[in-house]
Amino acid sequence: MDLSHLNTPQRQAATTLHGPVLVLAGAGSGKTTVITWRIVALLEHGIEGQHILAVTFTNKAAREMRERIAKLLPAKVAGDLTISTFHSFGCQLLRRHIQLLGYTSRFGIADPSDQEGLVRQVVGELNLDGQHRPMEFVIGISQMKNNMQHPDSLKEHRLPYFRLLAQVYEGYQRHLSNMNLVDFDDLLLLVLRLWDEHPELLEKHRERFKYLMVDEFQDTNMVQAEIIRRLAGSTRHVCVVGDDDQSIYGWRGASISNILDFPQAYAGTTVVRLEQNYRSTNTILNAANAV
Repeated sequence: MDLSHLNTPQRQAATTLHGPVLVLAGAGSGKTTVITWRIVALLEHGIEGQHILAVTFTNKAAREMRERIAKLLPAKVAGDLTISTFHSFGCQLLRRHIQLLGYTSRFGIADPSDQEGLVRQVVGELNLDGQHRPMEFVIGISQMKNNMQHPDSLKEHRLPYFRLLAQVYEGYQRHLSNMNLVDFDDLLLLVLRLWDEHPELLEKHRERFKYLMVDEFQDTNMVQAEIIRRLAGSTRHVCVVGDDDQSIYGWRGASISNILDFPQAYAGTTVVRLEQNYRSTNTILNAANAV
């Protein structure tokens, strides 16, 4: 494998294959290139494609990664890899096993209008009309799910709104289940519930996905970070790539502490910094850094 086109930190990130690795990569520093070549390196070191999981945040990013891999590897080998978004990964896993949680494999995914309609129904059942807009509760429920909070955790809250939110959350979730529906957040949260209630499945998935890579790790929320932590298990062959200066999704549950605390959460982490920018001129970089 010829890595002469990579700079020294890029080569280190692409060839450090075992144990936890944190790649701090600024914009334009070649992080997608590093992830691509790291997958190639794993395969060349005898790791089967079916044991490699790479996750990112958008379908576009996952598609770009798959296209780059396809140019470097035979179709059969590339096809064995799992490269997807977090939610696509969760959805595929749930399609196979969600019947263990009382749903059927043909579950539907509630869109925002479905969610608002269900919350409006629950608000009516609880005689809470006019106290809060339904979308306030939809957003609150999503935040609770992203923070792995159960309704019971808010039932004794000192603020009335949160006590109401707990009641609406309970009713909303009951209606979803009765209709064989999940929402976008459930695609991740139910994976953790599945592993909690059926630990043998977690072991099965750990055996399948032994080498993990996560792009844009600064944008992960608590649930996403926990999914990776559970899968990594004791072997901890997990490589995360991100830039703490680009964390912009706190409003939708992203936790910057996931990337900042990664070396503490995964003892013995190898930290690699990609600091050479291939995209922008010095004038642009100096202006950006000043901001």
